[in-house]
Amino acid sequence: MKTIFIIFIFCFFNSIVFSQDVAGYWKTINDDGVTVESIVHIYKESDGSYYGKVVKMFLSPDEDQDPVCSECDEDDPRYQQKVNGMVIMTSLEKHGDTYSGGEILDPNNGSTYRCKIWPDGQEKLKVRGYLGPFFRTQTWLRERGFSE
Repeated sequence: MKTIFIIFIFCFFNSIVFSQDVAGYWKTINDDGVTVESIVHIYKESDGSYYGKVVKMFLSPDEDQDPVCSECDEDDPRYQQKVNGMVIMTSLEKHGDTYSGGEILDPNNGSTYRCKIWPDGQEKLKVRGYLGPFFRTQTWLRERGFSE
């Protein structure tokens, strides 16, 4: 009986230590794999689904420093809204180690894609957007110590 109890405790603490939550702040990286574009705050809503909001943008001096989503569909409530503070990731649900079932918006072109994300270790997040059978995956990096 003592052995079963020890195995149970080991498994319980092992699942706590190794379970990875995607909630937190993440640096989005350009497709060049180097340039940081923004910081997105991924958070869990009371219904258990996950959302992501742009909380900081890193723009070059020649870019509009407070851009709006002019490329968003006119029927989208985010149309002509400021990108900084915009919810770009919606309704992701946890399924094992992945989060899927929602959408992600690319404010640069106004397109929305089906979305799937999953942790790649403690400090990386894989973010995949789907358009039909095609997809593109980015790696985001955890941003520790950031606060709004």
